[in-house]
Amino acid sequence: MDLSDPTTLVLSVILCLFAALFFYGRKRSGKYNLPPGPRPLPIIGNLHILDLKKPYQTLHQLSKKYGPVYTIKLGVEEVVVLCGYDAVKDALVNHADEFSGRPKVPMFHEITKGHGVIFAHNDNWKVMRRFTLSTLRDFGMGKETIENKITEESDFLVQKFRSYKGWSTLYNTFPSVMRWCSTIKNKVAERTAVMHEFIQETFTNQRKELDVNDQRNLIDSFLVKQQEEGKVQSEIEKVIGSAEPQVIHRKQMPYTDAVIHEIQRIGNIIPTNLPHATTQDVNFREYLLPKGTHVIPLLTSVLYDKEHFAKADEFYPEHFLDSSGNFLRKEAFMPFSAGKRSCAGESLAKMELFIFFTKLLQNFTFQAPPGATPDLTSSGGFTSGPLPHKICAIPRV
Repeated sequence: MDLSDPTTLVLSVILCLFAALFFYGRKRSGKYNLPPGPRPLPIIGNLHILDLKKPYQTLHQLSKKYGPVYTIKLGVEEVVVLCGYDAVKDALVNHADEFSGRPKVPMFHEITKGHGVIFAHNDNWKVMRRFTLSTLRDFGMGKETIENKITEESDFLVQKFRSYKGWSTLYNTFPSVMRWCSTIKNKVAERTAVMHEFIQETFTNQRKELDVNDQRNLIDSFLVKQQEEGKVQSEIEKVIGSAEPQVIHRKQMPYTDAVIHEIQRIGNIIPTNLPHATTQDVNFREYLLPKGTHVIPLLTSVLYDKEHFAKADEFYPEHFLDSSGNFLRKEAFMPFSAGKRSCAGESLAKMELFIFFTKLLQNFTFQAPPGATPDLTSSGGFTSGPLPHKICAIPRV
């Protein structure tokens, strides 16, 4: 082989690099006894087999071949994927401390610098989470004070819908799947700057007015499920009537509660979940995972686990009802994730969902425009939401 030829030299270097990365990956996996998974290619790993718009679908499908715990290689990074309720609960709940880390994903780390409750690490994260929970409670999370504010916001939304005189166009946009290119990176940076500016302005205004002594989606499902909509509205009329919806009504409205849970389940808003990382070497299901291992607890596989949801691929509110029609809690229902990294605002979100949902269905019937069939295919990206389409919000009162 003539190494004096530039083309030959470049190809030789690339070949050596491929070989080194390949054997490095094999050695590392064997040393730490990571779970088996699809055979990776040098440099790109298993990226070639992923649906980049909806990677969670590929990850879920791979579990049928490799089991509930397997390893996939994203580039040169080995990632352990957990599928199904049992595996995800085992990691996030039974081994909560060991799986409570957050990996330094380059794009997110460049934006957040490791700050904020979502992407913070180690002691910084613990401080941020305690502060977040304390602040939310101080502002009334779970109390009547915040409920009144949510009710006020729901009234504004109803008024906005009424201003369209029965027609409303709802657009829910979610970020596209992130690719490692400057265009996407710049857009994310611009939007982050706008967000930071808004937060800074809010804090500035709050500081000026400070008084130390006074401290997608629910509608889409009904476009094709008119029967369920009618049942919810009947329950609203029976329990609430024309009064303001309140959280205390929830226990008296098992069908409405079941519908809200089923919308969250099948809506699958964060299908892949935020990545976790092991905080120490951990023996997990006969495998030894080294400290710092990237882990994906796949929420899609939990919310669509057929061992816990009989008709997992269908909109079926009866998943959350017992034979007597009472609300039935399901441990496998974890749209807010689970364990120490679960959503800090879960109780606030549940309160908002119930009040907004009942308020809208109390005032409107939602239908597709005449002759139109809405496309309820979810959008691709880190979050999953409905594609833009028109709906009719028909006033009931």
